[in-house]
Amino acid sequence: MEIPEILFNPWVRGILGLCLMGAIFIGAMIAVWFERKLAADIQQRHGPNRVGPHGIFQLVADAIKLFTKEDIIPSNADKLLFVFAPIVLMGSVFLMLVAIPFGAVIISGETYPIAATDMDISILYVEAVSAISVIGIFMSAYSSNNKYSLLGAFRNFARMIGYEVPLGICIVSVAIMAGSLNIIDIAHAQHPLWFIIKQPIGFIVFFIALMADMGRLPFDQNESEEELIAGWITEYTGMRFGLGFFAEYIHLILGSMLVVLLFLGGWNLPEMLTTNTIAGIILPTAFFLGKVAIVMLAIIMIRWAVPRFRIDQVVDLSWKRLLPLSLLNLGWVILLALLGV
Repeated sequence: MEIPEILFNPWVRGILGLCLMGAIFIGAMIAVWFERKLAADIQQRHGPNRVGPHGIFQLVADAIKLFTKEDIIPSNADKLLFVFAPIVLMGSVFLMLVAIPFGAVIISGETYPIAATDMDISILYVEAVSAISVIGIFMSAYSSNNKYSLLGAFRNFARMIGYEVPLGICIVSVAIMAGSLNIIDIAHAQHPLWFIIKQPIGFIVFFIALMADMGRLPFDQNESEEELIAGWITEYTGMRFGLGFFAEYIHLILGSMLVVLLFLGGWNLPEMLTTNTIAGIILPTAFFLGKVAIVMLAIIMIRWAVPRFRIDQVVDLSWKRLLPLSLLNLGWVILLALLGV
């Protein structure tokens, strides 16, 4: 069986999906450790440094703690929704994972993306299933029977509605420029010129809206400690809390991948670097993951360098700033398409 046939075999696709699932969990663990160390450096304090070299096993200790802590369900909570809410959150992550490529291999001049599936409308699919996490957050807040949790959920709705609109417009702009709604085709269309160069305004709007969509500081009003204790996740303990916490970091990785795939050229490399078979197998994915790491670094540094916005400032930023800019970027892309650029 030739290599291309193997890559399209359903069983191989299934095994690849399981491998990607394991890889994303390992990546999330590394992201948690990296953010804690980087945050300590930015704030000039000690990060985790007592469990293993440079605190690298601190997350293992935290996992043991979460697995062994008592699982408390409030007496007045809606137990069914309370139990299933973290599952819905993780389900949203896994559904996104299906359609996002983790890199590519180039064999004999042909590019084979490392992805569980290849959908014609994969970018719309990813945007749709990512919104399922909002349902999980509302289930958590409503079932907790806690007014602070419910307030956090409503804040999350306000933020999601405001930022999904400019985010979607930017995705449409990218699709128009690439001539496809397939993430893989969008990545290929950026060879040799990245879309960040063709539509810089779109990149800025998409990056800010994506950070808000992920709920990262300065957009974490749904769980701001000073006002809402821990917001929607206040009543959760043990591994249920851990799943919600872990889902946030997996969204960070997948969101960073989307930034690279839609605006930073994906895995595209000069052809001279991929003529060798071994280089074609290793370099594209390494190049892609390197750019993902840089985007994650930028998001983490913004979290620890910018103070949290008020909820009214968050809403104003979306409707009064990002939405007009996204429409301006859409008009610019349509103009380029009409001119054949």
